[in-house]
Amino acid sequence: MKKKIPRFKNEDEEREFWQSHDSTEYLYWKKAKRLALTNLKPSVKTISLRLPESMLEELKLLANKRDVPYQSLAKVFLSDRIEQEFAAKGHKKSLHRIAGKSGSRTYGTTVNKQITQRERRAGGIKVVPKGHRNR
Repeated sequence: MKKKIPRFKNEDEEREFWQSHDSTEYLYWKKAKRLALTNLKPSVKTISLRLPESMLEELKLLANKRDVPYQSLAKVFLSDRIEQEFAAKGHKKSLHRIAGKSGSRTYGTTVNKQITQRERRAGGIKVVPKGHRNR
């Protein structure tokens, strides 16, 4: 007979409980069914980020050439860089990947696909290093 799962007052209490208890004592995992939660919204947090004007203009230029919002492109760039950093340190996955592709990464993947398709149609995009003129 499995133990009965207690009622929790809030998510914090439930989180603390599961951090110190083994779920196999409470659930029959062999009888569990996979569940797709397709209507869940990714958890996002609004932040304020100060950037040099020139960097913001360059980001907007790149986003405009790819026909995507510059905020979405910035999330893609950040996500890719975070993933590279974790990979370089020997981690298999970064935290935003472990979280079930939540947050901007799911949206960022869509933007990446849009960017790739548009770049193919446009014949690629040339990124000119800062300080060099486009000739």
